[in-house]
Amino acid sequence: SKEGLVKEGVPAAQIQLADICDAASIRTAAEGMDAVIICTSGTPAPTGEMKPDGRPVFGFPNGQPEQVDWIGQKNQIDAAKDAGCAHVVICSSMGGTDPENMLNKLARDEDGNGGNILLWKRKAEKYLIDSGMTYTIVHPGGLINESGGLREIVVGVDDSQAGTESKSIPRADVAELLIASLEHASYKNRSFDARSKPEGEGAVTANFDKLLTDMKENCDYTLGVIPN
Repeated sequence: SKEGLVKEGVPAAQIQLADICDAASIRTAAEGMDAVIICTSGTPAPTGEMKPDGRPVFGFPNGQPEQVDWIGQKNQIDAAKDAGCAHVVICSSMGGTDPENMLNKLARDEDGNGGNILLWKRKAEKYLIDSGMTYTIVHPGGLINESGGLREIVVGVDDSQAGTESKSIPRADVAELLIASLEHASYKNRSFDARSKPEGEGAVTANFDKLLTDMKENCDYTLGVIPN
């Protein structure tokens, strides 16, 4: 929220409020920007109902993924292009190669309607790649609220679990990767996954440029499913 950012020390004059599902609103917000980092996402939450097997029913109170993770991100990409932005970065999620990932099943009904958050994210990612703009797409593992700068970050592609058994990464380390995307040429036109080793295991990552210069692969968008 704006209030939360102000409490963190961000000057109120530097904060703009816009509706990502309103193309005109987001175009106005993007005017004059040199780069855009997209961190918006549908947020699943229990509805209070229960399934026959006793598991909670989930919904998306801030908007279904098709609207937030596809249309909303598309609007931001289009606005960035119209504004002449040099670089667009998306913070997405691992799991996009698997249409039956458990995250896709949240709020999806028996007819396949609703939900599918990773599929809609993947569609927005491919739209950015095809836009002709310089892009970076970061797929973090599970996000955890722990201090950043204390772990070795492991990068990869296509949901590979190589390098560590850990499937998580601190939010603060993801933020560093997003900023690094704008600082280093090695991040230009790259799509990759990111996890971290447990604290105390491996060498703490300090050289963010080296993470991507050492890895040449990009995520393969022929894997998985992209909705029509």
